[in-house]
Amino acid sequence: MPDLNHHPLVADRLAKLRSIDCPPHEFRRHVADIARLLVLPATANLDTTDIPVTTPITEMTGQTIARPIVLVPILRAGLGISDAFHQLLPEASVSHYGVARNEETLQPEVYFEKFPTDLGKAEVIVLDPMLATGGSASAALTGLKESGAKHLHFVCLVASPEGIQLLKETHPDVPVTSAAIDEGLNENGYIVPGLGDAGDRIFGTL
Repeated sequence: MPDLNHHPLVADRLAKLRSIDCPPHEFRRHVADIARLLVLPATANLDTTDIPVTTPITEMTGQTIARPIVLVPILRAGLGISDAFHQLLPEASVSHYGVARNEETLQPEVYFEKFPTDLGKAEVIVLDPMLATGGSASAALTGLKESGAKHLHFVCLVASPEGIQLLKETHPDVPVTSAAIDEGLNENGYIVPGLGDAGDRIFGTL
């Protein structure tokens, strides 16, 4: 899976994000910067089809993305990534999947889902800043598959080895794109060194 942590732009923005002194408005900006940089690796293997193109000079064959794209931010933190993805993929539709982590059991609880009925015909890109235990991501991917999704991708800013391993076990067919892979999880299920609670830091609800 792509790990962009050593790219200078990504490393710079990640260092700023990780700082406890980063205020919400700057946190959102750095999240969006990294998200835009993740669009290319996240879409690098999408299927394309040939189309005829008439340039000002000649006729040629170009490529177009074969399937429609559906962005699925996992609420609420995923909203911090979806706008940046939508800027570069304006033709994409945006669905939502609400998964909250029970802070006692660390297990995901689904509370909202809204997506089109033709998911099987689309490239479905699931967005969440953090892949910690992997429970929320796995639950979202399971729910999307049950709703017909076949071409799934998962994108995050920071992942833990434990979360990556869980997705490999539960959804080995789903590619994962991450800006960084951190050391692991602490006793509370948070990524170390991590970013803290990305949702709270994006929306200023600390």
